[in-house]
Amino acid sequence: MKNYAIYNLKIILFSLCVCIIYSCSSQKDTASSRGMQNLTARYNYIYNSKVLLINHQQELTETYVDNYDQILPVYLGPETDNNEVSTSLNLKPMDDIIKKAQTIILEKSYSNYTDDAYILLGKANFFNGNYFNAAEYFDYTAKTYKGNVSSYLEALNWKARSLMQLKRISEANKVLDTLESILPSIKKKSKLSEPFATLAQMCIYLDNSAAAISYLKDAIKASPGTDNRIRWTYILAQLYEKQKNYPDALINYRKVVKSNASFEMYFNANLNQIKLRTLESGPQKANKQNQLLALLKDDKNLDYNDQVYFQIAETHAADEQYIEALKYYQLSIQKSTTNQYQKGLSYLKIADLNFKVFKDYLKAKSYYDSTVNTLPKNYPGYELILKKNQNLQYLTNRYQIISIEDTLQSIAKLPEASRAEKIQLLANPVVAPVQTANTNSASATGYQPNYSRNNTNQLQSSFYFSNPTAIAIGFSDFKRKWGNRKLENNWRQSIRTSAQETSQEIASNINTTTDDTEATQAVKDPQTLIKQYTDSLPVTPELLAKSNQKIINAYYEIASFYLQELSSPEEAAEVYQQLLNRFPENNHLAATYYSLFLINKGIDEPKSIDFKNKVLKDFPSSIYAKIILDPSFSLKQSELETAINKQYNDVFDQYLKKDFNSVINHVNEISKGNTNSFLAPQFAYLKAIAIGRTNKVDALLTAFSSITEQFPDDQLITPLVKGNAAYINDHLADFQKRDTALIDFDPNEPPYFGPIRSTPIVVKAPTAVPIQKTDQIVKPAELVTAPAPQQTSPDVPKAPAIKVDGPFSTATSTVYYFVIDVADASLTLSSSRFGIGQFNRGNYAGSSLKHQLKEFDNDQLIYVGNFSNFDDAKTYASGITPQLKQIMKVPVNIYTSFIISKDNFDKLTSKTLLDKYIEFYKNNY
Repeated sequence: MKNYAIYNLKIILFSLCVCIIYSCSSQKDTASSRGMQNLTARYNYIYNSKVLLINHQQELTETYVDNYDQILPVYLGPETDNNEVSTSLNLKPMDDIIKKAQTIILEKSYSNYTDDAYILLGKANFFNGNYFNAAEYFDYTAKTYKGNVSSYLEALNWKARSLMQLKRISEANKVLDTLESILPSIKKKSKLSEPFATLAQMCIYLDNSAAAISYLKDAIKASPGTDNRIRWTYILAQLYEKQKNYPDALINYRKVVKSNASFEMYFNANLNQIKLRTLESGPQKANKQNQLLALLKDDKNLDYNDQVYFQIAETHAADEQYIEALKYYQLSIQKSTTNQYQKGLSYLKIADLNFKVFKDYLKAKSYYDSTVNTLPKNYPGYELILKKNQNLQYLTNRYQIISIEDTLQSIAKLPEASRAEKIQLLANPVVAPVQTANTNSASATGYQPNYSRNNTNQLQSSFYFSNPTAIAIGFSDFKRKWGNRKLENNWRQSIRTSAQETSQEIASNINTTTDDTEATQAVKDPQTLIKQYTDSLPVTPELLAKSNQKIINAYYEIASFYLQELSSPEEAAEVYQQLLNRFPENNHLAATYYSLFLINKGIDEPKSIDFKNKVLKDFPSSIYAKIILDPSFSLKQSELETAINKQYNDVFDQYLKKDFNSVINHVNEISKGNTNSFLAPQFAYLKAIAIGRTNKVDALLTAFSSITEQFPDDQLITPLVKGNAAYINDHLADFQKRDTALIDFDPNEPPYFGPIRSTPIVVKAPTAVPIQKTDQIVKPAELVTAPAPQQTSPDVPKAPAIKVDGPFSTATSTVYYFVIDVADASLTLSSSRFGIGQFNRGNYAGSSLKHQLKEFDNDQLIYVGNFSNFDDAKTYASGITPQLKQIMKVPVNIYTSFIISKDNFDKLTSKTLLDKYIEFYKNNY
């Protein structure tokens, strides 16, 4: 009986186990199945996944490198580089979370934790850096589990964070609008801290400090954890400091100092306290410096000494003690150990000091180079620094003009005896004794910008100067230690007397010799220098006016460059104001007033209105006044120019078809409606040529005479017409024999130009040249003036040193082209090429300049050549560029111009390479 009972009990237990296993393994919507799925999902998967997530977030917090020079991020996400997450973190836990969450979704679908599983999937993808996938998971959760307020809130919060990481700010803002609307319905206070933090981060992105402060305060009150509260308190202090609310900023920094913050955060909070106490209590610089110097004595602050020295330098710079500031900025660089960001800021400060204060443009260039190589690309204003560095030569040349002209004017104001003495001093500067630098001079005199060292192969020769590898190493070491020093006397001397600096600047800009040897000789010869300085002195009202005009133009070009190229309105406004202070009356007043009106609009309305009124009152007929009165004027003007270009192309087509009577009639109709058109001289020229094709020579000469009288200042058509008229008058008897003044070119007759040159030509700037007489018959479309003398302009700068970028280089070539790139392959460029021919025949007669067309992709290149050197091409470019608006019959926004060597031109085989060269040209020429 006993055995029978045991046997039955075994059967019952076995059956019960089978039922339990069956209920657990099957996706059945039964009470027992749901209970088992909830049990296993919660404790086997959700709990373990949350533990892994908490540990990963803690690891991220410990490894994340905060930049205390910027407002800290409210919450941390993995940093990505080209969509790849940094490998410094262990991502295996996130993969484990994904597997656990997928198990819940696939095998525990009747549990109450499916929404948690999707949220875990989203978070795991977020911390993996897969922000797009994360946003999709959170979006699905928010839509599917909207009835669960807790899951809905968390899904919206993390979806917004994912979108913000993807820089989709507007979409994230809409999600946060929905999230904020449900916050009042959340009863559990601790669940509000993260949403408030996300809202605060959005406000920081939108530069709304006041709203960010409000949300952060709410987040701190609701936060259950001390770590978040400390971090958010520090950010709160930064936001108050940004608002210049120093008392509240100090209160929050003090809270951080007294809290259990990490040492780095504690140090930065303490450092900011010292800085803000001075700002709050007044100019107590000495006290602040003593407090900062005291920080240097603590060994725990050794890794942060660079920040201390930087703050000391800032106090000296604020007091305009620039030499002392430079000393401490250099110490900041020397003491930098791990903080590359701080080193980059110090480089930037030294670069700005050298550029703006010391006027040492070569050294400024070196430090700007180091700045852009050290600061991260996401640094605010990085693009501006990069542009300034790339275009420093443009700004430097104009600042040097101002400096040189000011020096010459100051000498000219002296009595003649004192003037001669000053010039003698400039020509023979007194050189201060210079100590020879030892191997540790970099530490003694200040850190020099760093240069990269190329890897070298094994030495190939024991004799140093026979070994290119050894020379390369030595040159690299020299540059690293001394920088790019000129080959000159006293090259070790980095700080020169004002007399030396002025002497070198004036010599480099006044000297008209293009040969390097001659230039060096001129600088070495004191008598030559004395003569150059004396001849350049503005001792008469006329010379003084010319000198002042150079300064005015330099100031205006600097300000325009800051505003238009560097997008730096603050610096542009400063230079514009300097121009107005020095020259209240100048030829750029209308443009200056208008620019200052735009810069101050929305920032300083009274000042903006004042400049607007000056434009309207003093220059009522200017284009700037018209734009102010009618903001659409510029658009209308552009449409008008497009319509005029179309009219010209229509007339030009008639000319090509030899429908000369229609050309004359069409031009007459156009002239009635618009006599002041910017293409009026070219319309008149087409009409004159059409008259020459249908009438005797007297009618042609009358038409030419009308053009020269009506457009005496035109630089495109008028020189051409004058040369044509002169040539016709020299051969008037031959022209009078013709039935029509201009006939089709006869190939049997010798061409007017004579033999075509097979070698590159040398040209000079557009000037009036004497007419060359000849008995040969002119080709009608090529009535030209005489050849220009074959000499280069003496004051044209030489091509820059050799630089290489990919397939392109600035190496010297024997053939150069001036190129106009038109970014539209559908346009017909016949009329534009005709205009280029007009310019060439009017200004470069007999020089055999040719213009040809090259097409690829969606671009058309009109290239003009051949030029024998870069300087000749640059001279040509400076002459034709101001005329391109009249020459090119296409919209101005679709074409650009540049100079290129034949070697580089032959490498232009695609649109990509073309764009790369244009960028290369802008950066190096």
